[in-house]
Amino acid sequence: MNDYVLATANTGKVAEMQKILSDLNINVLTRDDLGITIDVEETGTTFYDNALLKAKAICLASCLPAIADDSGLVVPSLGGEPGLYSSSYGGNELTNEQRYNFLLSKMENMEHRAAKFVCTIVCVFPSKDIITATGECHGFITHTPKGTGGFGYDPVFLPDKMTKTMAELSTDEKNAISHRGIALRNFIIKLNEYLAGKSV
Repeated sequence: MNDYVLATANTGKVAEMQKILSDLNINVLTRDDLGITIDVEETGTTFYDNALLKAKAICLASCLPAIADDSGLVVPSLGGEPGLYSSSYGGNELTNEQRYNFLLSKMENMEHRAAKFVCTIVCVFPSKDIITATGECHGFITHTPKGTGGFGYDPVFLPDKMTKTMAELSTDEKNAISHRGIALRNFIIKLNEYLAGKSV
């Protein structure tokens, strides 16, 4: 069984990624498991750029394949905000609840409320090989938050063709449609192809 390390320090992301990756014949470690405390500055201009920065840094620090993701909420009516700055939207000091309420306040009088979650996953190997995959979940921003599950903007995001917000879904229901779930399943396909090529 091969060891891989998750580059994220976000506990919500760790839980989601470990659950989805658990079906693979790999041992998924966290930064905490390895005592890695470095803070990677996300200076990229795309989700891919930021995921690559994190994966490279954690791969170098651990000497293991590192899986990183960068993700965010994109609202066209706000010019693509919060986008790359989803986790710091409105200020670094805000809680998740304050952050999504800030979003709702900016959209208070907006009729067009379409939005999407975007996730890009990058895996960097010590050999410097790179695998990447993406996923998107389309939906709408609600007028009021609903649900207590998930994290981030989940209480105000209603996925297409659903009657529940992301925060009202069970973990399995969310993983089946979420941007991160889609990206991880696409990543698993590419990883299996990569590993099969290495074993030839």
